[in-house]
Amino acid sequence: MFKGLGGLGDMAGMMKKAQEMQGKMAQLQDDMTNIMVTGESGAGLVKATATAKGELKALDIDPSIFNGDDKEVVEDLILAAIKDAQTKASERSQEEMQKLTEGLGLPADMKLPF
Repeated sequence: MFKGLGGLGDMAGMMKKAQEMQGKMAQLQDDMTNIMVTGESGAGLVKATATAKGELKALDIDPSIFNGDDKEVVEDLILAAIKDAQTKASERSQEEMQKLTEGLGLPADMKLPF
């Protein structure tokens, strides 16, 4: 009965997969706000915690580093911890996206909007 429709049956399947992917991406976006990563510097003297989306949530500074003469060192350690957390957030985001694309049968190197 549908022989004359050519690839329309495939189109319906593609649309269903696209809707499934859209739903999974929306769920992943929500999940990314709950996945936490921690970056650190100074052998753990400064720790920055961020979501997998890169939003800074907490900063933990060991009180032993507070000395008036070392202000620049403390600032550098804080920046390094934040950058480390952001890097880890980006890596985790990519890992989660790769899991999603593999689960949907898409190429692992496919870039999706994040």
